[in-house]
Amino acid sequence: MQTEALKIVAVSAGLSQPSSTRLLADRLAAAARERLATDQDRPVEIRVIELRDLAVDIANHLVTGFPPQALDEAIDAVATADGLIAVSPVFTASYSGLFKSFFDLIDHTALTGKPVLIAATGGTARHSLVLEHAMRPLFAYLRATVVPTSVYAASEDWGSSGDEYTEGLPSRIRRAGGELARMIGGGRAASGASRALGLDDEVVPFEQQLADLRLD
Repeated sequence: MQTEALKIVAVSAGLSQPSSTRLLADRLAAAARERLATDQDRPVEIRVIELRDLAVDIANHLVTGFPPQALDEAIDAVATADGLIAVSPVFTASYSGLFKSFFDLIDHTALTGKPVLIAATGGTARHSLVLEHAMRPLFAYLRATVVPTSVYAASEDWGSSGDEYTEGLPSRIRRAGGELARMIGGGRAASGASRALGLDDEVVPFEQQLADLRLD
């Protein structure tokens, strides 16, 4: 009897093609699959949902209340996944409108208890706070179980291996992917509540944090 595959769905809200947001989603999914392959004797299926391809369908659904087939399948894939990776570019100190519009269409009980890895991309490291101030609260509201390590990739992170004081992007990706894999595999769930600063957090002066997070 064939063992049912574990399903990981990555949602990418990147708008360009190619997209650093999609690249980050792919690398996080690969890290989770690699860890699961080591820890679990089960196949792993990865599906990446590109929201840019569903933008018109999302808008139509918000207006009419009826999702086209492709969007309906994407929503079902998220709801039935064993684990979810959610990645958005940073726009105006928050996740993108397309990202929020998609998750507005997810039933409010569909993500209850589901392991979720959150990540974001942006041009500057100062916007890394979007993960804790915007994305983590969103998925806490949806009652998902968010892994402790969130991953932010600024432009300068690509190609950087870190230094003696901080981990580089590849290390953060491996750690976050491993945490998601352990949750999917039945490991100890992590709280979506606030946590102490770790190696993945950018240290930014408080005055600068306020300036970056101010909504116009």
